[in-house]
Amino acid sequence: MTRDQPETWSRSRLAYCSNVHPAGSLAQLSGVVRDQISGVRRLRGLDTMGSGLWLEAGVARELVSSSHALNEFTTLLTESGLELFTLNGFPYGNFHQGSVKQKVYQPDWADPTRFDYTLNLARILAHCLPSDCSEGSISTLPLGYAPDWNRQRNDQALNALCRMALALSKLRQRSDRHIRICLEMEPGCVLESTDQAIQLFSRRLPEAGRRCGVSESILADHLGVCYDICHQAVMFEHPRESLSRISDADIRVGKIQVSSALELPAPSITDLKPLLQPFSEPIYLHQVRTLDHRSQVCGAEDIPQALTGKHLPRINPWRIHFHVPIQARSMEHERLGTTQTEIEEVLDYLQSHSIRPHLEVETYTWQVLPRFLRPDSDVQLQQGIARELDWLEGAMGRRGMLEETNR
Repeated sequence: MTRDQPETWSRSRLAYCSNVHPAGSLAQLSGVVRDQISGVRRLRGLDTMGSGLWLEAGVARELVSSSHALNEFTTLLTESGLELFTLNGFPYGNFHQGSVKQKVYQPDWADPTRFDYTLNLARILAHCLPSDCSEGSISTLPLGYAPDWNRQRNDQALNALCRMALALSKLRQRSDRHIRICLEMEPGCVLESTDQAIQLFSRRLPEAGRRCGVSESILADHLGVCYDICHQAVMFEHPRESLSRISDADIRVGKIQVSSALELPAPSITDLKPLLQPFSEPIYLHQVRTLDHRSQVCGAEDIPQALTGKHLPRINPWRIHFHVPIQARSMEHERLGTTQTEIEEVLDYLQSHSIRPHLEVETYTWQVLPRFLRPDSDVQLQQGIARELDWLEGAMGRRGMLEETNR
């Protein structure tokens, strides 16, 4: 069994996603690696640490266009004590400047630009992947944003994914590096539920593969799912059931993003605006979901629409797509909760099953948290991220999921 599929995990292979740090240029990215991620590694007392990087599209193009730049970047990772085995390929660019909101879903998989960006990421990851890792993972958006979707765009996206799987198969033949693209379900997107993901992988992708001349084995080898715990909690999916169904459908979970959503436990007896307004910020989209009287998921596109609209039921908890620090069980004196228990359920599932996805903490919203929760400096941000990883380590350690020797 290879190191990225162990009986247990090493604490040095618990990563966090660097999309929390602005990195719009190669120089900025180098600073993030050298100062921010290495700072977290040092706080955790590790000689080496796994790293889940986000590479902006222009940075990725710069790296693949120059073997010298790519070799220098690989050397920087090594000198910084970082191992790169997963990338976040969801945001294409401009993730920290101005209003991102729905623009985070552009370009989607119907746009050839998304294919080019993702293949650049795969080439970089294949070059940087540690020799004892048999597979690298890249998370990506779940086709596109649902309100923008139609049949033509869907066909274009599926064809692109088939061509991507074929390109990754050829990359594997050349480099002996196995890279998997993992579609990340998200509320409001074309794929937001386990049902939709299973339908895609079980029926629609194989059909597209036959049209494109790409075998089902190549699709299965190079495509999979990134299970973001926050996203599926917002969709009120039960982790054990969801992960079991994905596994039973022979879909590979290549990556799990360990994340926690904001929860409003009792919207019917709560003055909502004072609680949620501090989390209504202008940069990112924060979808709101709840269950109606028939236990069907319904919701609003963002917090302002949820607060001003009269249609959202208040008979069940509201869950908000706002990634909050995973060590927090509650916010604002327990009047706001979190979905931390969903993380515990995922760990329980992993403890009793043989799947060994890459694990990556993703709390990209540290810098847009309400003022009373937001870090005031890079050092405080690093400390907060280190506490997240420490909490995950403790939760896994209590379940016997970590190696005893982990430095």
